[in-house]
Amino acid sequence: MKIVLLGAAGSGKGTLAKQIVKDFNIPQLSAGDLLREVAKSDSELGKKVGQFQAKGLLVPDEVTFQVLKSRLSESDCNKGFILDGYPRTLNQAKLLEKLTEIDVVISIELDFDEIIKRLVSRRNCPSCGEIDNTNFEGYTGKCRKCNSPLFQRDDDKPEAIKSRLEVYKQNITPLINFYGDKVFKVSSALSPEETYKPVKLFLERLKNE
Repeated sequence: MKIVLLGAAGSGKGTLAKQIVKDFNIPQLSAGDLLREVAKSDSELGKKVGQFQAKGLLVPDEVTFQVLKSRLSESDCNKGFILDGYPRTLNQAKLLEKLTEIDVVISIELDFDEIIKRLVSRRNCPSCGEIDNTNFEGYTGKCRKCNSPLFQRDDDKPEAIKSRLEVYKQNITPLINFYGDKVFKVSSALSPEETYKPVKLFLERLKNE
């Protein structure tokens, strides 16, 4: 199955992706993670990505697409994949369509006020990348995996969050319209387990068709 996850930052895309990975044994691909990984390499593509990132510029769609194309050619993607946070724009969706056909688009719905509440309390580990939340039980300010001190990303501060959500709101409707009847909508207002239940049932039916 080739799956695209759509959802604003803080809506629960990453958590949902991990649940799908566990049950359906297909890799989760985050465009942001792929770009960071490629930028560390000595390849020509890596150098190109690194130049944009060093200047604080967005990596152009065509370059991001080349990174994604390279990753999708690897053997673990033969049975499918989950694209987490890509495509973000209609142009990216059209580029992706030239490469492969997507089976289903899962759109994660959550009220923006709740998203803001989640993100301002989110904390990240600089060492292992683990994410925690000041509202979660047992939160200590240190990573639960490696015990490193956690920090708040600049883009998880209120004004930055509002700006990101405005951009998301502008881009999401064209994407939903582009994918049409491939879109499966699910609310993430409840627990991760409750959010995942209808998604799992839907994907199991799709897999068995």
